[in-house]
Amino acid sequence: MLQIPCPYCGMRDEEEYRFGGESHVTRPLLDANDSVWADYLFNRINPKGIAFERWLHSYSCGRWFNVARDTVTHEILAVYVMGAAKPQLTDGEPAKTCEAPIRLVRAREGSLS
Repeated sequence: MLQIPCPYCGMRDEEEYRFGGESHVTRPLLDANDSVWADYLFNRINPKGIAFERWLHSYSCGRWFNVARDTVTHEILAVYVMGAAKPQLTDGEPAKTCEAPIRLVRAREGSLS
């Protein structure tokens, strides 16, 4: 079973979470054409390697956060709150296991982005 460290509650089993899809997806402007909207709604990156995902801790704090995860090994490389910048990771970077401290990245206080 995958163990995911919530930035608010700590390490928990995967059963407590709900997957929210790819993170850092920007909604198009209202005047965008149908092709742009179709791409936004239906097309997602499905990488072999590092993926940036949204997760909801639905059985505890009820908060959304982002996870950088290797889709091949399922190792979690970074956990960071919504609004924080995407961490700079490479496929060659060694992944941290659940026993090792996970890199938690927090947004600046007062930041809404």
